[in-house]
Amino acid sequence: MHLKYKETKSLIEVKEKTSKHTSPHLHDALEIIYITKGTLELGMGQELYHMDEGDLGIIFPDVIHHSQVFSSGENLAVHINVPTSIIGMLFSEEVQKMAPKCPVLQKNNIDQEVLDAIYAIIRANAENVMIIQAYVQIILARCLPKYELVEKTSVGSTDLIYQTVSYIAAHFRESISLESMAFDLGVSKYMLSRVFSGTFHQNFNQYLNEARLSYACKMMEETNRTILDIAMESGFESQRTFNRVFKEKYRVTPSEYRLVRREFC
Repeated sequence: MHLKYKETKSLIEVKEKTSKHTSPHLHDALEIIYITKGTLELGMGQELYHMDEGDLGIIFPDVIHHSQVFSSGENLAVHINVPTSIIGMLFSEEVQKMAPKCPVLQKNNIDQEVLDAIYAIIRANAENVMIIQAYVQIILARCLPKYELVEKTSVGSTDLIYQTVSYIAAHFRESISLESMAFDLGVSKYMLSRVFSGTFHQNFNQYLNEARLSYACKMMEETNRTILDIAMESGFESQRTFNRVFKEKYRVTPSEYRLVRREFC
C-alpha cells in the first residue's frame, strides 16, 4: 500500500480496484467501500470485518484501517474518497467526532437508494461537487442510523499500531528515526521494530519513505512546485536521495512521473 496519510483537500476520488492487502493507514477523507466482486477483510483497530459481494463499508476520517484478502479469484471493490469539506453540515459533527464500532453493513441491510447513489457517484463527473455531495448525503442519511457510533478516540487509540501510524502521519516530513519515535511513544525500539516487520511487513525506513513518497506524488500532481521544493517538503534530506528512493519505488524519475501523470489527467 503506497498511501499512508492522504491529504485529499478538495479532491474526490472514485475508483474500482482490485482488493489486496493494505498496511494500517489513515487519511483525512470519508471512504466508502462497496464490494462488487469477491470478498475483502476490512480491518479497524485490532478487528477484521468480513465483506462479501454487495456489502458496504464506511471509514470515517482519521481512523486507522487496513485490509486483507483471503479468497482466491477476482476481488474488486469501489472506493469513494470524499473530503470532509464537502460532506455538509448535517453530518460533519458525527463524522469528525464519531466512528462506526463495526464499519460494515451487509448486503441485506442496504437500501436500494444507497446503491443508486453509489452508482450515480461512479457515473458523475468528479468536478461536479454539488451533485456528488448530494449523493453522499443520501448514503450517510440511510446508513448512519444503522451503525453503532462510538467516540473516535476509542477506536484503537491505545493500540501501538494506531500510535505508530498516527505518529508517522504527523511527523513524516520531519527528521525522525526509529529511536526517536520509540522514545516519543514510550516503547523500546525493538518492540517498535517488530510492529513494522510483523504488521506492516517492512522496516521503519521503508514505511517512512513510502509515506513521504505518497505525499510527494500528490504534490507533483496537484502543484507546480519544483522537484527540489517537493523533496524537501516531503521530508527527504536532499533531492538526490529523493530521486533515488523515488526511482527504486516507481521505476521512473520524479520528473518523468509528473510528465506522465499530467498527460493522462
